[in-house]
Amino acid sequence: MRDRDPDGSAGLGRTADPQPGPDPQPAPAGPSGPADLNLLRTFLAVHRSGSFTAAARLLGLSQPTVTAQMRTLERQVDRELFERLPRGVAPSLYADELAARIVAPLDALAEVTGDTVPAGERPADPVHLAGPAELMCLRVLPALAPLVAEGLLLRAATGLTDPLLDELRAGRHDLVIATTRPRGRALAAVPLMDEEFVLTAAPHRAARTGGAERIAAEGPGVLHGLPLITYAEDLPIARRYWRHVFGRRLDCRAAVTVPDLRGVLAAVVAGAGFTVLPRYLCADELASGALVELYAPEDPPINTAYLVQRPGSAANPQVARVRDLLIEAARAW
Repeated sequence: MRDRDPDGSAGLGRTADPQPGPDPQPAPAGPSGPADLNLLRTFLAVHRSGSFTAAARLLGLSQPTVTAQMRTLERQVDRELFERLPRGVAPSLYADELAARIVAPLDALAEVTGDTVPAGERPADPVHLAGPAELMCLRVLPALAPLVAEGLLLRAATGLTDPLLDELRAGRHDLVIATTRPRGRALAAVPLMDEEFVLTAAPHRAARTGGAERIAAEGPGVLHGLPLITYAEDLPIARRYWRHVFGRRLDCRAAVTVPDLRGVLAAVVAGAGFTVLPRYLCADELASGALVELYAPEDPPINTAYLVQRPGSAANPQVARVRDLLIEAARAW
């Protein structure tokens, strides 16, 4: 038996056969008999969250119960399922294969059975939704207003994709809008929207560049005399635009960095310089003339945002309502 895991769980391992005898034969591909669905549900929660403690929180169980269930399942399948890490646990190859076989049936069963308490007799659970601050404030929250008016309880959070997905796995969120597709098969993700990027500036700043014709003729170097306003020091959005549209590396230092694209927008509208923004964020300013598009490529760069749902969140029917409404509303974004 292994030492206690850092997340409070006892390390898992195969127990020795107390009877002497010949070398054991290779274990079968699965349990010798029907596996307890509760054990499989717990196993899947541990596999998805990467931690006994997080799985216990997701399932409403104690951590010792989760550990005991995993030890029981290991004895049934005669395989080691998880290896302890400095933080949490890592699945074995067999655990990955087992998870791939059971994830669809168990999720389908959860969708069918749902909560046994009649909807009218249980208190409503809030839906925990997270995503980029700009998209949440300008598109997502307004789209969900009708559900809120009907009684939806919503808890919104903002942040960067990787930390939000880690929090989703740990059970803090039901849904996350991610700017990249999650790796692996543990999290279900559907494309939500494509955001197109626009090179833009205030009209009087744009006039100094000579317009799109000069940029097309001489290249993006004509913009280097203008201050660049961007999201971060490493120019993530602008660098991507330069590679995709101009086929070259952006060699420019930001004049202003603001870790909120709404702040970038405000600075550029005020004439601070030029920037690259998602079109949905600056569509009104482009329509009103407060901003102009400096260059309109035939193939503008886009980024796909994904709606990611936490495994097990289907037990709250409000999560499906939020998910379905966002997918429908995003068609117009």
